[in-house]
Amino acid sequence: MSQALSRELWEELGIELRAHAPLIRVRYDYPERSVLLDVHSITDYAGVPAGLEGQPLRWLAAEAMSECAMPAADRPIVTALRLPDTYLICALEFVDKGFFLQRFQQRLAAGQKLIQLRAPGLDLSSLQRLAEELVALCRRFGARLLLNSTPQVATACGADGVHLNSRLLMSLDRRPLPPDQWVAASCHNLAELQQAELIGADFAVLSPVLATMTHPEAEPLGWAQFQQLVDQANIPVYALGGMRLQMVGQVRNCGGQGIAAIRGLWDEKAVNGVG
Repeated sequence: MSQALSRELWEELGIELRAHAPLIRVRYDYPERSVLLDVHSITDYAGVPAGLEGQPLRWLAAEAMSECAMPAADRPIVTALRLPDTYLICALEFVDKGFFLQRFQQRLAAGQKLIQLRAPGLDLSSLQRLAEELVALCRRFGARLLLNSTPQVATACGADGVHLNSRLLMSLDRRPLPPDQWVAASCHNLAELQQAELIGADFAVLSPVLATMTHPEAEPLGWAQFQQLVDQANIPVYALGGMRLQMVGQVRNCGGQGIAAIRGLWDEKAVNGVG
């Protein structure tokens, strides 16, 4: 793969490939043909890109690409480019609110850009007050907050989108929010991944990949099955369950977007690789 990619980049763009990582694989069936797009993110190269085969070039920020007209098969690629490689799940039931807010701001200051709030124990009024406070913090740091709830509640709370649990996911027949809001889904098998893709979810979280203290009774998928399932999905997929920051590279090598975690991204010792 590296040799073929290096040759193509040199012949088409005049750049020398130095480092790259898998981003996403997309299979798409057009009426006239089927395509497989094996997309890699180039992290280091030498030279100045130029259209050596007459193709026009234009640099765009990842966020700006979502507004461009492009073939349907390219849409998941743009989404993958816009998403970070970590997805922090904040579970309020594990900590008191004062500590929660302090650690939440610490994680934002450390660069966390995509966060899910899961607080099933709160009544609607309390959830809305907390979500509005967290959304304001996220705006200060250029981060996004998704609410693990219904689409209606997520919108009412001013969140950037909704994270659907698997039960709610399987009850839907269409995308529940407009394109300018994020839709994520919790999945545990191929049927749920396919449902997430069918309703137009932007990304999925697949779990549990490894054994986890949060759900000790759940049978882990393991890396091989995670990779097999991700390879059949046409949307970005985060790995959840027993994840640590150091596992991002392994997830990417399996075709995943990155890691989703509660303690693995929330606990300061785990983030810093201690313990």
